[in-house]
Amino acid sequence: MQLEFTIHAGTTRPDLAAVEGALLEFDPSALIDTDAASGNLRIWANASELELSLLLAKAGYPVPVSRIERMPSVCCGGCSG
Repeated sequence: MQLEFTIHAGTTRPDLAAVEGALLEFDPSALIDTDAASGNLRIWANASELELSLLLAKAGYPVPVSRIERMPSVCCGGCSG
């Protein structure tokens, strides 16, 4: 099950291609986008906060786990019966 995360932006902006590459290597179904207003990253992936922190560091964008927020599920359960 994919989880949604918000990565609270600091002053440094990540290389989105590098972040996407690291994420897709770990989870080929992962998605990433940027909130234009806040600069925060939104990530949907089969990963934990620690795994995301390590993947982001691998992509050259070190982020402490404390800046990774797991978002509440919006799943209604209708898709899986």
